[in-house]
Amino acid sequence: MKWVETRILFDSSDTATASDLISEIFYDFGLQGVIVESPEADTGVDWADHDITLHRDNAVIGYFPKNTLLVERCRMLEEKLSRLKQTIDMTCHIAYHDIDEQDWAESWKQYFFTEKITDTIVINPSWRDYAAKPDEIVIKIDPGMAFGTGTHPTTRLCIALIEKLIQPGDTFLDIGTGSGILMITAAKLGARAMTGIDNDEVAVSVARQNLLKNHIAPEKFEVKTGDLASNVTGRFSLVTANILSEIIVHLLDDIHHVLQNNAIFICSGIIESKRAMVEDKLRTRGFEIVDIQIREEWVAIAAKLK
Repeated sequence: MKWVETRILFDSSDTATASDLISEIFYDFGLQGVIVESPEADTGVDWADHDITLHRDNAVIGYFPKNTLLVERCRMLEEKLSRLKQTIDMTCHIAYHDIDEQDWAESWKQYFFTEKITDTIVINPSWRDYAAKPDEIVIKIDPGMAFGTGTHPTTRLCIALIEKLIQPGDTFLDIGTGSGILMITAAKLGARAMTGIDNDEVAVSVARQNLLKNHIAPEKFEVKTGDLASNVTGRFSLVTANILSEIIVHLLDDIHHVLQNNAIFICSGIIESKRAMVEDKLRTRGFEIVDIQIREEWVAIAAKLK
């Protein structure tokens, strides 16, 4: 199969917001492995230690399969970008480039590199070498072409809250697990049992492989296909959901059956403008908000079930 690399080069007075909004357009097409290039990238590690090319322009890249849907998808993409330019200060240009399956399978890897997420937690793509410092926890990720490496601000916020709030021996549930990075984080920070659920069978397979790659014993985790928490059995002391704000609000109507008494629920993927909506629903459903973290217009909330 052939693919079309769709590169949107843009300029804006608020590059972080523009980048996130362009990425959301790609996500609306079902593309999860969206790539963001920035000349101001800050990985938290020493650039001199890594063979990484700094980018000259701000760009967001997605890959469309070259099939009968391509023309319509490109038309819709251009239409959505035109509307976006009317709402924010942004100029942009789209460049299309055909790419073969084999080239695509390798080309996306150049965009992912080692990043320090917190003072102690480092995410390291499995194809890059990294010499860990004695106090660091290294999470190896091979996301596959459909998933990012977990360095989006929403995932960073979740990881920071897990590190802050997890207790040794906790049981952990990740709703919408993706590449499994939050499950791996919980395991390395002392959770005794982890469950992940995702509605994408590819995600379930990728997460399972990543857990094993990080030497998490198979008897300590379960990853399965499902819709939110509807078919989850058991109760957990720490639950995460890094998904869209509207889905979090919907999830809160059906989440109590998976929570132990005094359980912590961490939700992320919330843009600042929808923070109040999620906070109100949490309080309505009997939660006490215990921590809020913000990064680049994204919000993560930790709440405790009263």
